[in-house]
Amino acid sequence: MTTQVGRTTAAGRTTAVGHSTTVGRTSAAGRPGFAWAAPAAVFFALFALVPLVLVAVLSFTRWNGLGSPEFAGLENWDKLLDDPVMVKSLWLSLLLTVLGVAVQTPISILLGVWAAGRQRNRAVLSAIYFVPLLLSITAVSVLWRAVLDPNFGVPSQAKWLFGDGNLLGMQAGAVGVLVFVSTWQFTPLHTLIYQGAARAIPHVLYQAAQIDGAGTVRQFFHITLPQLRNSIVTSVILMVVGGLTTFDTVLILTQGGPGTDTTNSAYYMYQKGFKNFDFGAASAIALLLVLVATLVSLVMVRLTGYDKMRSTMEGV
Repeated sequence: MTTQVGRTTAAGRTTAVGHSTTVGRTSAAGRPGFAWAAPAAVFFALFALVPLVLVAVLSFTRWNGLGSPEFAGLENWDKLLDDPVMVKSLWLSLLLTVLGVAVQTPISILLGVWAAGRQRNRAVLSAIYFVPLLLSITAVSVLWRAVLDPNFGVPSQAKWLFGDGNLLGMQAGAVGVLVFVSTWQFTPLHTLIYQGAARAIPHVLYQAAQIDGAGTVRQFFHITLPQLRNSIVTSVILMVVGGLTTFDTVLILTQGGPGTDTTNSAYYMYQKGFKNFDFGAASAIALLLVLVATLVSLVMVRLTGYDKMRSTMEGV
């Protein structure tokens, strides 16, 4: 049934104005055309699609960085499938990604919801907490390498807690340090995402919950978390892509050691390309990482129903 509103004209007649007229007018003045996205599309094509195509081509060649690449067919891919270090690096990349998501997500949600409130000194504390986000990955890695130095760092002064203090000398300790450093630096970014999403939640929902007698904890699980669903999916996808491509932290903190215990796929790609000068194999690893990250992201979007969301309101 179409709702009509009477409109009186100058001659005294009443003209019916359908609701569909308003909708049509809104649609006509809706989204801008493709020309608005053209600069971003050109930038993306030049600095993302073209390099990706070149990497895909190089993955089927033999090239040491000098001269012209030689076509090698599936040679690089066959070697990767039979390379135990490559298989181990993939599992390690997945482990670092899972641990990063499991640790950062709950911390980010709690801090984001807290930062969206009106607590005393909240702005000052939030500003201090966001400082790690302003630092480069290299600077953060160098900082924590100095702090965790077994001879001159904190572990040397607290042997009752760290034992011999050589956290980076064993796989469990090295993996734990990598997860901790990534959490320390990137949790503020995801906190910022949840802070903005939490502030967008209609306050009337909490008022209605208070009238019904719901406490703070119940409001958090029945209102806040459902309303943050889209933000959680977005944040986790960013964590997955970041975890699968972690490189700087591994390079500076562990250099893939001890042995190959922290050699993830991104660092192994660097070793193949810039240490062994096997850019064909390095390109194959890079392309494999892109495919894995894309596949995982698409699966997450599909399973969570994020691609079906049409509302402009969080969680509705």
